[in-house]
Amino acid sequence: MSGELILGDGDFPVVFRAADTASIAGQRRYMSVTKWRLVLAVLAAVGAAFSMTAAVAAVLVAFVGTVCLEVWMLAERPEQSWYDGRALAESTKTLAWRYAVAGKPFPAQLQGEAAARKFHERLEVLLREAPVSSIAPVGSMAATDAMNRLRDSPFQARKDAYLKGRIEDQQRWYGTKAALNTTLAHRWRLVLIAVEGLGVVAAALRLLGWVEFDLPGVLAAVLGAGAAWFAVRQYEALGRAYTFAATELSIVHQRLTLTTDEAAWSREVADAEEAISREHTMWRAARGTV
Repeated sequence: MSGELILGDGDFPVVFRAADTASIAGQRRYMSVTKWRLVLAVLAAVGAAFSMTAAVAAVLVAFVGTVCLEVWMLAERPEQSWYDGRALAESTKTLAWRYAVAGKPFPAQLQGEAAARKFHERLEVLLREAPVSSIAPVGSMAATDAMNRLRDSPFQARKDAYLKGRIEDQQRWYGTKAALNTTLAHRWRLVLIAVEGLGVVAAALRLLGWVEFDLPGVLAAVLGAGAAWFAVRQYEALGRAYTFAATELSIVHQRLTLTTDEAAWSREVADAEEAISREHTMWRAARGTV
């Protein structure tokens, strides 16, 4: 932890780190397998465009590979580890920040052991309600030393730490992600339009007899795979959601900046964390529809 008493990922309870690790691993596996399924589908279409024995064998291999990946996805369900791990990690982080800066339900007047006990009870509830796919943490679930040092700090130190380490950090993250997803959405739209245009040309050439193999079919498979990847990544939806979240956090930041007493601070921190939690809830709901 830095001299400014700002919490980093290593300063949160072991529950956060276990769930965060599980989520990242699940996301990587899910995206990797999804990408390979789409690649194999395109390779099958390329092989099907030719009548040679080798091409037919390539189609067979591609379909077998796709089936194997599909079976693995059904058995392992890496997307569940991704979604559930992220939900548990973010819920733990929210609880940790509330405790560390004396936000509801851990106001400053809740002292010492009473505050620590309440935090532990709330964390136990999170774990009991966590889906079975989440990774079980190994180690102490108590508030960390960094969290306790920040909680024991004066009001202004806690306020500065929360504004810089939580609100401004989230604003930067959402702003960066919003710009990135908006840019990628635009690029993917252009790529899909280009493939559609090539499909029109290929169909015309096939109709005129200038192309013997099924190039339009191949391009149709490429277009389908591209559209599927575009849907999985949800660039447009995420760009809008992250922009909204960054804007909402700007309002939250202003309200927190103007807060000057402990009672109001405790309520404002709780409202800020509710705003952050809403974005994660909407993200998980949107991902569940893919």
